[in-house]
Amino acid sequence: RMETDCNPMELPNTDFEENSDYRDFEGTDVKDMRLEAEAVVNDVLFAVSNMFVSKTLPCAEDVAYINVETRERNRYCLELTEAGLRVVAYNFDQTDDRLQTPYHETVYSLLDSLSPAYREVFGNALLQRLEALKKDSQS
Repeated sequence: RMETDCNPMELPNTDFEENSDYRDFEGTDVKDMRLEAEAVVNDVLFAVSNMFVSKTLPCAEDVAYINVETRERNRYCLELTEAGLRVVAYNFDQTDDRLQTPYHETVYSLLDSLSPAYREVFGNALLQRLEALKKDSQS
């Protein structure tokens, strides 16, 4: 296992962020947060124990809820809005109005702050992708 000083948060994010901007060109100005939430889940599912869009809490055009269990077995309910993502409860399918947690622009930033194991798995995946790109460019 290789240790690295590389912070995945410093690398440009091309998948989720940029693709969401293109929806405006497809004739709709409204972002469906359920679709955004599904994209978030698909992006980082490999680096957590469990993650899925809540079927219990209401999704709308402007809000969706995502349940995530980190590799440390901590459970969170995340709120996804135009403002970003934030923890709204420390269990699945719940919200706690008393919680005043900060918004994160990306799911990477949020999980990076919650889960050291996520950070390690994500960093290792980046290293593997870089190694693969290096091999491809040498062949």
